[in-house]
Parts: sequence; C-alpha cells; structure tokens
Amino acid sequence: MWRLAAMFALTGGVAVADGAFEPLSGEEIRAALTDAVLEYDRGWQDFRASGRTLYHVGGDSWGYWRVEGDQYCSQWPPSEHWDCYDMARDGDVLRFISSQGHTTDGRLR
Repeated sequence: MWRLAAMFALTGGVAVADGAFEPLSGEEIRAALTDAVLEYDRGWQDFRASGRTLYHVGGDSWGYWRVEGDQYCSQWPPSEHWDCYDMARDGDVLRFISSQGHTTDGRLR
C-alpha cells in the first residue's frame, strides 16, 4: 500500500474534467492494464501480463498486481499485504480510487 499511497501523494494526477469517468469491471481493469504503461505527473508504471509491475519515480520499485472482483490490487515487497482500489476510465486516463475516496490518475502511453 505504501507504494500506491506514495503515488497518491507524489503524482497529483493527470488533469482531466471530472464527471466523465466510468467505473471499470474486473475484466475491463485487466484489459486496460495488462502490458500497459501509465504515466503520472512524476513517474510511470508498467503492468506486466505476468502480474509483475514496475513503478518508476526517481528509481525503480518492483511489485505485483492482480484483479480481485472488480478491483485493482497491488502488493509491494517486503510487505505481503495486498491493497485494492476501485478504478474508472475517461478515454486514455485511468483513475485509481482508494477506499477513503482519494484518487490518482494515470494516462495510458
């Protein structure tokens, strides 16, 4: 969680108009993220089909991602804890939504 929490704090998101985002189902999340790269204001993240993910902001950090139900979930070693997020989409912008309602937006490359 700390990695995505840090992403929420560091990225500030990609500027888009609110209100156009549509919630994503689990299959839509999987299709959108598999072998995709998202660009954030201060970094990027590569989502591998293998379930590995590389987050880069000032350095590289490897973690894992998966879809559970209709949520994106991630785990960042050394922690064994998985954190899950709702997702929504507006064109090529994907929004991660925490259980507290905080959002982070990334644009597909």
